[in-house]
Amino acid sequence: MPQQEEVDVLIVGAGPAGLTLAIEMGRRGVRCLVIEQNDRVGYSPRAKTTNVRTREHLRRWGIAENLRNASRLPPDYPSDIIFATRMSGPQLTKIENGMSCAPAKNDLYSESAQWVPQYVLEEVLRAHAVTLTGVEIRFNLSFVSAEQDSDSVVTTVESVETKERTEVRSRYLIGADGARSAVRLMIGATMSGQHGFAKNYNVQFRAPALAGMHSQGPAIMYWMINDDMPSLVGPMDGPDLWYFIATRIDEKLTDLDAKKMIRQATGLDFEMEILGGDPWYAHNLIADKYSEGRIFLAGDACHLHPPFGGYGMNMGIGDGVDLGWKMAAVLQGWGGPELLASYEAERRPVHKWIMDEAVANYSALGNQLAVAGLEEPGPAGDATRREAGEVIFTAKLREFKSLGAVLGYRYDPSPIVVPDGTSIPPQQTTIYQPSARPGCLAPHLWLADGTSLYDHFGEGFTLLSTVVGADTKGSFALAEASAEELQVPLKTLAPNDARLRRRYQANFALIRPDQHVVWRGDELPKQFTFILRTVTGQNLTDAAPAAAALEFALDGAK
Repeated sequence: MPQQEEVDVLIVGAGPAGLTLAIEMGRRGVRCLVIEQNDRVGYSPRAKTTNVRTREHLRRWGIAENLRNASRLPPDYPSDIIFATRMSGPQLTKIENGMSCAPAKNDLYSESAQWVPQYVLEEVLRAHAVTLTGVEIRFNLSFVSAEQDSDSVVTTVESVETKERTEVRSRYLIGADGARSAVRLMIGATMSGQHGFAKNYNVQFRAPALAGMHSQGPAIMYWMINDDMPSLVGPMDGPDLWYFIATRIDEKLTDLDAKKMIRQATGLDFEMEILGGDPWYAHNLIADKYSEGRIFLAGDACHLHPPFGGYGMNMGIGDGVDLGWKMAAVLQGWGGPELLASYEAERRPVHKWIMDEAVANYSALGNQLAVAGLEEPGPAGDATRREAGEVIFTAKLREFKSLGAVLGYRYDPSPIVVPDGTSIPPQQTTIYQPSARPGCLAPHLWLADGTSLYDHFGEGFTLLSTVVGADTKGSFALAEASAEELQVPLKTLAPNDARLRRRYQANFALIRPDQHVVWRGDELPKQFTFILRTVTGQNLTDAAPAAAALEFALDGAK
């Protein structure tokens, strides 16, 4: 019989989603074992944008500056997106501050985005995860199989090197093991959607001279808009390490000479060292279920889409945050049976929205944006390039100015969010309009003392008072008594900033651990315990509690 060990949660996959799960639960004292069959090192570009929302999570974990310091690109390096015929040719247009990477403070968010390779982010996440008591990461271990009952999951894992097998007994098992998820296959979840849009080709190369050979100016992406080699080129980590992506290449093309393709695309002849390259296909797929019993899926294991817009890795981290705090709450006893059921109910609509955005971005590549005459000299060519630049700017703005999609997603409807009867705010890709309607991300604000409002939220739930000068002792005492009765971690917060009342449109807002609003009102209902039961998944899903929750919420909002 194989040797057996016990943990609270076994996580298969040490990518960003798996590491996020370990951090969210490890911070709360949950014993997590993360296993990974690969070494997770190398120059593979994977994702390159750590977006605003992900960096806000890093700030909450206390490691946002760690990631900033780990990059070889300076914080003020311009995150511009340049579109040109070639790096040696004329520029067509430019989108400045793509992905909101500029480090200046903005009341809409607590952290700007960062252009940094995924492998650097993973190093920072791993380094933090292993400092948490009870979190362990083991490499060269592969998932073999799992069996579950009403109390636990017994998973068989195998050493990649020795083939020795071990059993791990855990309360829950999470498959964060990527596009070819073995955990997904084991629970019988199937992916549906669009397979293999077109063939693409990624290359990573070292070229110390390239940055000084062109006149386009510093940027994070250079889109080569031409007829013969439409592609993307940009720095990965510092001025010498670059990526190259040839998009929608001919299916019949087998002679993938990376150096030749890069020189053709850029129009420059320079020395380079090819570090790696591989063809890949874009997919748009989503799993028909995200869990079975005590086994859950997260990240690419349950959703895949074209990597245009910087959504994929960040969406997997969002999965880890949502599932992580909920699973910890259940293991600690204050999360009810509806809490884990809300994971798919909340995340699936977000996945579908963002997947549609990624597909839309993938439909407007250099292959589609190139027009005849772009490289012709003289006035006729100038006119063609000017007109093309206007079209390109409009077509690509939603991809690189996507704060609405990054921060404007909401969990509505959700079984653990108490509605307040207000109208649903518009959901836009580019424009982010903060809203404190239950289900939305809590509106951010930089307070007068220079701190972020988010920095004052608690590790559990936070009851925020937005009124200035009012006596909140009675309301806070009621909330604290209710929380103590249910053993729900709750912090009360009254920043005394008049701007908060305008942003939250209510005197009080209840904010959950992932910074989403779950209830708001002008007065706390006497039955606040029932509100806490609802938002922690302790209420059964029948008509009476749902109606009562809505009645209490509306009473409080009057």
